[in-house]
Amino acid sequence: MKIAVVILNWNGESLLKKFLPSVMSHSAGADIYVVDNASSDGSVAFLEKEYPTIGIVQNAENGGFAKGYNDGLKHIEADIFCLLNSDVEVSPNWLEPIREAFNTFPEAAIIQPKILDLKNPEYFEYAGAAGGFIDMLGYPFCRGRIFQALEKDEGQYDDITEIFWATGACMFIKSDVFKSLGGFDEDYFAHQEEVDLCWRAKNAGHKVLYVGKSHVYHLGGSTLSNMNPKKTFLNFRNSLYSITKNLPTKKAFPIIFFRLLLDGIAALRFIFQLKFEHCWAILRAHISFYGNFKGLYKKREKANFILKYYTTTSIVWSHFVNQVKNFNILVKD
Repeated sequence: MKIAVVILNWNGESLLKKFLPSVMSHSAGADIYVVDNASSDGSVAFLEKEYPTIGIVQNAENGGFAKGYNDGLKHIEADIFCLLNSDVEVSPNWLEPIREAFNTFPEAAIIQPKILDLKNPEYFEYAGAAGGFIDMLGYPFCRGRIFQALEKDEGQYDDITEIFWATGACMFIKSDVFKSLGGFDEDYFAHQEEVDLCWRAKNAGHKVLYVGKSHVYHLGGSTLSNMNPKKTFLNFRNSLYSITKNLPTKKAFPIIFFRLLLDGIAALRFIFQLKFEHCWAILRAHISFYGNFKGLYKKREKANFILKYYTTTSIVWSHFVNQVKNFNILVKD
């Protein structure tokens, strides 16, 4: 099984200096690549000088996460692509449980390891934690992370289990599946494109797994912090994109209606918090969604839709009304 660890970089020379050593030290048997998204800093020169054995793919433009990987992976041959953020520190033997899982579960097309917080390693990290899920309305959350509530890692998620989506911070995907799905949807630019990719993979009959015996440490927020208005715009818009593309029409339209209402409530909440940039970001997300709706509808999957895609009816209600902050409590609720 040939694994290619592929790091997407944009003006991240300082991150490469900090995090590449762990990848190089602990990734025996894998090929290491950096896909550079037209950086204007010294990233490429640094790699050529300090890491001459690393493969470098230079994209002509910064097309964001989605287009960046789509363009870069066209030049890389492997059985498994590991898409790894440039701000991730890997642990010793992190690849072995992943290899074993792919061999043991041939139906698995995508696998995610445990994602811990580099700054607070006893806790799960926001971007992925112990595997991703969505509720009936399409809101994403994770085992180990519900909105901003992070669980402490006490071994409760050291299992192997099927999940709904795997984080783009560290995602292993079979190369033939990535290609058959057409890669990431480039209309997303960044954020939640991995949710859409996994949803399309599941609609096509593939499985997504979480493997808790492999773990990495994610810095997080090195591109956009959780409270950056641009991230608010992308998350609200792209979530609507995924619902439109991946559900049958009779399910998608009512859910979109309720989501638009809830987004309006979220915008009001931002106003009361005096976070006017985030309110404006939600409005722009809706305008962008309306403007792109026709094209999104044309891209809908023609194959079978999976109808039981959600773990809970409303993660918003469970968390903000019932005060549920723990995944295991949520699934018992």
